[in-house]
Amino acid sequence: MPRDPGQSDRLIRRLRWEELDLAWLRRFAELARDEDLAGLGLAVRPLRPGDPSAALLAGAERARARVVARGPMVLAGLGMIEVVFAAYGGRCRVKPLAADGQSVPAGAAVAEVEGPAAELLTAERVLLNFLQRLCGVATRTREHVRALGSSPTKLLDTRKTTPGFRMLEKYAVGQGGGHNHRLGLFDRIMVKDNHLAADGAGAGPRLTDLVRRARASRPDLLVEVEVDRPDQIAPALAADADVVLLDNFSFADLRVAIPALRGRAWSEVSGGVSLATLPDLGVLAPDFVSSGALTHAAPWCDLGLDWL
Repeated sequence: MPRDPGQSDRLIRRLRWEELDLAWLRRFAELARDEDLAGLGLAVRPLRPGDPSAALLAGAERARARVVARGPMVLAGLGMIEVVFAAYGGRCRVKPLAADGQSVPAGAAVAEVEGPAAELLTAERVLLNFLQRLCGVATRTREHVRALGSSPTKLLDTRKTTPGFRMLEKYAVGQGGGHNHRLGLFDRIMVKDNHLAADGAGAGPRLTDLVRRARASRPDLLVEVEVDRPDQIAPALAADADVVLLDNFSFADLRVAIPALRGRAWSEVSGGVSLATLPDLGVLAPDFVSSGALTHAAPWCDLGLDWL
């Protein structure tokens, strides 16, 4: 069938903060807290959990500090500050000084926090760990988006995410200017190379039949087919695949395949995607380019808590 422009809101998205489950975020923060204070994950836990260093300041007055960017970065996950504070008793308060998605220079204060000194010190590392990870994903994504230049191609993430962190990392990709592919196995049928191999459907009518069966099994979902050879494209199109993922195609093959897909299926390019190759891929203008490196290879950004 012809490509349907009305499908675009089902193909890609950007997770919004309000779409995240607050109860899950709170539990996630509590797990991080218990790992730090009570040895969560150890077969034998400490007999006396807690933060003995901060306990020395138990009687101290309320304190103020700023969360400061040590280098230039794109912000993501500032909402986690309040969530983390809730896990430590909820007596600390946060005043955002910037917003997710914003680029800030080195030295910029992105939030001001206030509360009991001992509580701020105990929560500090967990709070910064969340922010540093998510800002790192957003910053790396922004670099890749810029490498595409003025191309209409949309940059997508993948399922190559840190276990447990997926929705937060995909949220951070959106803050960096990228888009979310599928959130999990549940929201799209994706016939990958191993599905084709397992079914003996590597090419020809067998491939067409497998994709048709996929469409018939869940007509409510889009069907994407991963191909790694040019001869697999026609059988996928014969089965009315919504998206054809061109995996590790050479530039010579992409120059033929992408125009052949226009008007017939959405095109996605994956494999060998990097800051170096994105400018040339952008010129070819596939509908989408996906890269696992946005999440699995994103370095952490450096933020600190500076006492006032």
